[in-house]
Amino acid sequence: MKRSTQTKRTTIYDLAELAGTSASAVSAVLNGNWKKRRISSQLAERITLLAQEQGYALNMQASVLRRERSKIIGMIVPKYDNRYFGSIVERFEAMARDRELFPIVTCTRRDPALEIEAARAMLSYQVDCLIATGATDPDRIVDLCAAAGVRTVNLDLPGSKAPSVISDNYGGALELTRRVLANSEKKFGEMTPLLFVGGRGNDHNTSERVRGFRTAHAEAGIEVDERLILTCGYAPEKSEQAMKHLAETVGTLPRGMFVNSTISLEGVMRWLRGSGQYPDNMPLLGCFDWDPFVAMLGDHIEMVRQDVPAMLDAVFEIIDSGGSELKTVQIPPIVEKLG
Repeated sequence: MKRSTQTKRTTIYDLAELAGTSASAVSAVLNGNWKKRRISSQLAERITLLAQEQGYALNMQASVLRRERSKIIGMIVPKYDNRYFGSIVERFEAMARDRELFPIVTCTRRDPALEIEAARAMLSYQVDCLIATGATDPDRIVDLCAAAGVRTVNLDLPGSKAPSVISDNYGGALELTRRVLANSEKKFGEMTPLLFVGGRGNDHNTSERVRGFRTAHAEAGIEVDERLILTCGYAPEKSEQAMKHLAETVGTLPRGMFVNSTISLEGVMRWLRGSGQYPDNMPLLGCFDWDPFVAMLGDHIEMVRQDVPAMLDAVFEIIDSGGSELKTVQIPPIVEKLG
């Protein structure tokens, strides 16, 4: 009988002997950590080529060592369930591919732990740049990426350690509030205070929108009742519960409302439809977000459309130019009437 012999599988120790280096150095190269170990690019290249010649199964990190850049660009987003973030992702992918970059996108559900986990995973794939969209703690992501030599750009929410591109939240909210107040005067013959509902009070975007909301009221000589500012989060159920609780506390709610996203608007509409507070007319609405299907509500509504094309043009201008200036670019949003 002929005894079959199995070809010995190449190990990192074999590669280390062939390259004249240590097994730990080989492991660092194949795992993509060679720069942190201060291994020379020449040795990294030699180990990579030897691994190929010997049929060693290279992982993704090792395969990109043959190039100066991976041409992979990453983005984290907090949500997929509204047009704003969906349009950001779609346009980001198209613009990345136009530049012969491969885009990777993941949703982090506004969870700080998931944001860091996603950033670490993208770094393991050797992304050249990471765009942190709506991150709860963008500076922590920047620190993590900077340690790996990877650039970061903040989008939607600003940070202090990397360039940021955001909407002009104050200006947009100021104009939106002015319009809803003006509509109130036309319809009811007087301007009355509005209700602000949705968003997180401690994030930059919501605090700036509240500031614009307050300024518009001050311009009209209207005092803002602090109970009418419900920064209760974005989830529909949170908006619905906050309005229910407010109605139980103060009774009749205002005839006009500033809603801080279409996600929050879903909860607002649930409460409005079942509350019985507006038997004759729906309240006047303004929403800092945009979705054409809102026109199907059958009521006049003012909406703020964040200028996603201009925002991503600014993001890629920063990336293409190689700029690292710690600046915040504010893009004016567009205010539209639907219905």
